[in-house]
Amino acid sequence: MRRYGVMYAFMLPGLLYFAIFKYVPMVYIAAAFKDFNVLQGLWQSPWVGWHNFQLFFDGVYVKQIIGNTLIISAYKLIFSFPAPIVLALMLNAVTSGGFKRTIQTLTYLPHFLSWVIIYGLLVAFLAPGSGLINQLLNAFHLDRISFLTESGLIRSLIVTTDIWQSIGWGAIIYLASLAGIDPSLYEAAKVDGASRSRQLWHITLPGIRNVIILMLVLRLSAILDVGFDQIFIMLNPLNQEKADVIETWVYRVGMQEGRIGLATAVGLFKSVIGFVLVLGANRIAKKFDGQIW
Repeated sequence: MRRYGVMYAFMLPGLLYFAIFKYVPMVYIAAAFKDFNVLQGLWQSPWVGWHNFQLFFDGVYVKQIIGNTLIISAYKLIFSFPAPIVLALMLNAVTSGGFKRTIQTLTYLPHFLSWVIIYGLLVAFLAPGSGLINQLLNAFHLDRISFLTESGLIRSLIVTTDIWQSIGWGAIIYLASLAGIDPSLYEAAKVDGASRSRQLWHITLPGIRNVIILMLVLRLSAILDVGFDQIFIMLNPLNQEKADVIETWVYRVGMQEGRIGLATAVGLFKSVIGFVLVLGANRIAKKFDGQIW
């Protein structure tokens, strides 16, 4: 530590962040097993064992919110996860540096927009009355569509906006990985007569395979985190049946109803599931790829 003291000093703010905001709050996991009362405090509140967990799983909405969470998370895993990889591969094939930088800038700018702003854009384009899309439909004498309140469309809208907001930022990681592939491999493949598709399959994808597996493992660890900010801002009574997820339910129960113990129990349940999934995914990754992280 004496030799690399400056390096550790640069790490200190990040370590303090995780210590203060990630590890210290873990003490309050105890609230999941208590009938938590704000006036009594954490340690004076009575223990109730597994009552909060039983209360959650016996609830009338448990199947709906867990089902919505798993379905939306699966949609994001199937469609949102490969999107940055596809974009990175496409950008990697572009020879014009100016065009490539322009597309990169346009695709990762939405990452810096809050979901409040993005929802404002959705209202401007998709609102039933004044939205641009519905005005075009009306101009062609077609029925207006309530995109933001139609329960059958809300999941598709969530996944689509998630791809639009994250695709460019996610592609940066894969572009950095692609830059590390030895160009001589492509030259040798061209000499052997390999087509572009063969080069993609036998050189490019194997070259970024470890990064893809690592990102997949990290994604699986948060499979029950479907994006509170996004869904909370898009949720309304008309689409709640298809879009209400664990995170929004926990917010209502914990922050609006004041049932901190029950909300903490559900949060702990999510964390345990994520922990098991990341261990399982990592074990599978080691078996198929031989990597140890």
